Amino acid sequence: MGLAERRRTLGYSQEKLAELLGVDRTTVGRWESGKIAPQPPQRPGLAAALEVSLHELDGLLRPPRAGSQEATGQKSSDPPSAGDPDEMIRREFLRILTVSGALTALPFDEAEALADGVRRGSPADFARMNSHLWQVYQLARSKGSVYPIVRDQLATLNEALAGGRRGSSRPLLAAAADLFQLAGEVAYDANRYTDSAASYALAASVSKEAGAYDLWACSLVRHAYVDMSDQRYQQAAELLGAAQRVAARGDKSLSTRQWVASVQAEVCAGLGDLEGCERALCQAEEVQSLSEGSTNGGWLRFDGTRLAEERGARYVQLGRLDLAEDALRRALNQTSLAAGHSYRRRGAVLADLAIVGAKRRDPEQVVAYAREALALAHASSSGYVARRLRNLCDEFGPLRRDHRVAELGAEIATLRTP
Repeated sequence: MGLAERRRTLGYSQEKLAELLGVDRTTVGRWESGKIAPQPPQRPGLAAALEVSLHELDGLLRPPRAGSQEATGQKSSDPPSAGDPDEMIRREFLRILTVSGALTALPFDEAEALADGVRRGSPADFARMNSHLWQVYQLARSKGSVYPIVRDQLATLNEALAGGRRGSSRPLLAAAADLFQLAGEVAYDANRYTDSAASYALAASVSKEAGAYDLWACSLVRHAYVDMSDQRYQQAAELLGAAQRVAARGDKSLSTRQWVASVQAEVCAGLGDLEGCERALCQAEEVQSLSEGSTNGGWLRFDGTRLAEERGARYVQLGRLDLAEDALRRALNQTSLAAGHSYRRRGAVLADLAIVGAKRRDPEQVVAYAREALALAHASSSGYVARRLRNLCDEFGPLRRDHRVAELGAEIATLRTP
């Protein structure tokens, strides 16, 4: 079966598939004719749309030909790839984890057992390794530094899935969906929106196949953030509506539904709907009544500790400056946002407080908060904080005549992210 036949089997026209992937119809035609191949960032999204794995997508793009190696099986050659690491690379991977300072060092024998489990394709060990990677990601000053390790783990998982061990398919699919969400977060922080959306789309498709409703819903929530970054709030609302329906089928002891509500509050604020925003925030606050274990520290981390800063950010969007400043100052006084802790979160709150100052035409407030946020953006190479600061520049207006604000804007314009 080739690419065109698979597309027709799923009932897609070339136009519809192109629309799903954000490409031109002629691009799909050239893929099907073999004139060009999908670019690496496009491949996960194409695989998700066609409901195949990346390995199967390769087969669709290069259909079997008479007399090809296919007749003698796939083991005749092993092309080099990042997904085929030897023992030395696997040990180096574990060494990076244990010396990173981002997690408690594993005893050597346990580390070896974990490496062996991942190499064999053990679902439980993949899940444990994913958990470690999420910890590394959260504590890494530069989020992009995690990507090479995530890529290695994804390639190894892909090999395990291709092996098709009986009884392990669903757990492995869940582990893959988990890891694709992390890959999407890394890409999103670096402003690589196409890569991020493709990772989230694939995570959602794989989660659905695994029957993992909370994973599926979280994939959709993260995908909605990509739309929100471009202020496509209506499209984000549609994704969040789907996430809400999927989450309703998930584990009620988890905070998935409350996280969906929290992000819906941001969409409502973007659409200027104060009443809807307040209602969604109230639903999000129900997370406080959940018992311990409502989060897992990885793909689901919503525990309500960020509600003060999120409420403040929503009030900024809605132009309720007094309410916004009060909420943001309370958030900034939290231990978790103290100087030296979360660069990303503290930088975002500082940027929002600077935006409040800009809307009030107060250059002192703008410069005081934005300077610290700018320093954090430089220290962390966070594209997320950089985006918030660029949003601040859009609010300068007549303040640009103040030389301090003009200099600040020039420095923000030079921010570089991975």
